[in-house]
Formats: sequence, C-alpha cells, structure tokens
Amino acid sequence: MGDRVELVAGCYEQIVFGYRVCTSEKEWTAEPNFTHHAHTASLSAVASNDRFIATGSKDETIQLYDMSKKTEHGALLHHNGTISCLEFYGSSHLLSGGEDGLICVWSTKKWECLKAFKAHKGQVTSLSVHPSGKLALSVGTDKTLRTWNLIEGRSAFIKNIKQNADIVLWSPDGDKYAVVVNNRVDIYTMESAKIIGTIEFPKRISSLKFLKNTLLAVAGDDESVRVYDVTSQKCVCEFKAHENRIKAIESFTKDDFCVLVTASNDGFIKMWKLNLEDHETPSLLGQVNTTARLTCLSVWIPGEEKETAVEQPATSKTVAESPVPAKNKRVRITDKVIVEEETSSTKQGKKKKRQKVQ
Repeated sequence: MGDRVELVAGCYEQIVFGYRVCTSEKEWTAEPNFTHHAHTASLSAVASNDRFIATGSKDETIQLYDMSKKTEHGALLHHNGTISCLEFYGSSHLLSGGEDGLICVWSTKKWECLKAFKAHKGQVTSLSVHPSGKLALSVGTDKTLRTWNLIEGRSAFIKNIKQNADIVLWSPDGDKYAVVVNNRVDIYTMESAKIIGTIEFPKRISSLKFLKNTLLAVAGDDESVRVYDVTSQKCVCEFKAHENRIKAIESFTKDDFCVLVTASNDGFIKMWKLNLEDHETPSLLGQVNTTARLTCLSVWIPGEEKETAVEQPATSKTVAESPVPAKNKRVRITDKVIVEEETSSTKQGKKKKRQKVQ
C-alpha cells in the first residue's frame, strides 16, 4: 500500500478537491493534487476504493475519476434526483442511493448497473454495506430501517423507527450498527436488531466514523468532535476542531496511531493525531484551507499497483432499467463478493449487451 494518502472533498461550488498528504516530523501538509469540475450542481456524496473516486451531486449524476491515471472516467446515470449516498464494496462494486428512493448496485469492471431496486417510499438518506458483502442497511424518509439481502437483491427485514433517520453505519466487525436520528445515535446489535444503547449529541449530527469496533467519532452542527465508547455510550474525548459546523469526518491509520480527518463549512480540512488507547486530546497534525463550502469527504489510499482492464461506463439511462434480480440471472457469493452467474439464455444475448455497455 505504501504511505500514499489523498484527501478528497466535495463542496457546494461543484468542485472536487484532491490533496496529497505529505508527512514530516515537524508538520503534515496537504498539497493540492487535482481539481475535478464535472458536476453542474453542488456535491452531496463522495466515496473511494483503491482506484476510483465516485462523486454524487444534486445534478442527478455520479461522476467517476480514475485516481491511478488522474483522469475523468465518465458518468453513471440511473437516478432521478439528488444522489444522496455512495459506498464502495471493495474493488468490485459501488452502491448508490438517491432522492428517487432507489438503491443501485454497480459493477466496477464494466460500470453497468447490476441491480436497481426501490428501497424506500421517500428518498434514501444513507446506506451501509456489511463487511461480509452479503447484507446492506438503508434508511430513508419513509421512517424505516431496511435490511437488504444482496445475494438475492431483495428486502430481508423492515423496521419502523417512527422518525426519519439521517445515517446508518455498520461497525468494522459487523456485529452492530449505528442509526442517527437528528442528534441521537442508537446502537443496534445485529443478532437481535434491537437497540443496546443510545448516544445523545448536543446538536444535529452530520457524520459518524467507527475508529474501531468499540469507539465511535461523532460530529455535527457545532465546532467539536466527540469520541464515544460504544459499550458504555460515554464520551471519552472531546475537542474543538473548527470555527464552524463540521460536515464530514473520516479516518485512516498511520504507523501506530489513528488520523482523524475533519471537514467543515469554514473551508478547512484538518488532520488530527488520535491515540485510541489513552483518549488524550488529539493534536493537530496539519490543515488546508480549501476556501470552499465543503459538503463531503473521503480518504483515498491506493491498492497494489496492477493494471486491470476497466471499461468506461455507458452514460445512457437505458442500461439495466429493469427491476432486479434481472431475468435469467442468479446471484451467488464468492470470497465475500457479490457476483452474478449467467444462465444459458443470458449468454446468447451477451454479445448484444456488451455492445450496448461499451
């Protein structure tokens, strides 16, 4: 993997910023590396895997950027309305949720929509894929929390939560998940799907990040980040990070410590050195002023250097319009990755489909 890390942030001003993290003993700097202006409206979501950045916007498109070549890689057009959430599963799949209530599952090899299902009656506000790749959780403006069986492309469980939830997030071990409603985080256990604890935050919550399975960083409409012990729901660390509300938090591991990255409406992206054992107040490693109104953040870390054939996406909404699972296909799980097997009748039409997608 090496030491290369890039911070990627989107903003109201329609631009994606890329900054390369440069480390030294004295201070860390974030050097401007690229800007990407492919959207025609403000950005609402950004996600990354070991090669690509995907950005979602109010312009109804998902734009792709190939980080290995520093080039635009095309657009994914299937949603009607704002793209509200994006999440990669490994290097093989991208999941997207939108204002139209749809969740789409995209193959990153051919950039075609493998599945598109109506997930919520309102909009999808957040989704999270289980570490195994077998399940996904989603919340929407229909006051439900839904569990999706990604192997069969169908709903597995629906829970009414009486309020519209803003965020859903699996823990790294996949044994529990967090659901945010306004200024409250409910911690559920996967085993029983019941609430085992609740965290109360002073203001509306905008972002969550599991720093490890038992530690949760929370930020929102004030200047401070708070880190909570998930088991006791007690705040073990609190510090002022910005001069304005915090829009997004991310983290990565460097040497033997955790680096927490925060992005704010004040335009700053900041990197904080966090010790996950003693919970001391974090020290500021470095910062950069983007001078933009930031909305979303991702940390990009490259994978092993290998050239794999990746096709440009089709930019037509006609690709995979049918509800899923698609006809004549069955889905199985191999090495924790969702794959589709073709039946004999699909193979006959494979040539035609390939021409359409390329």
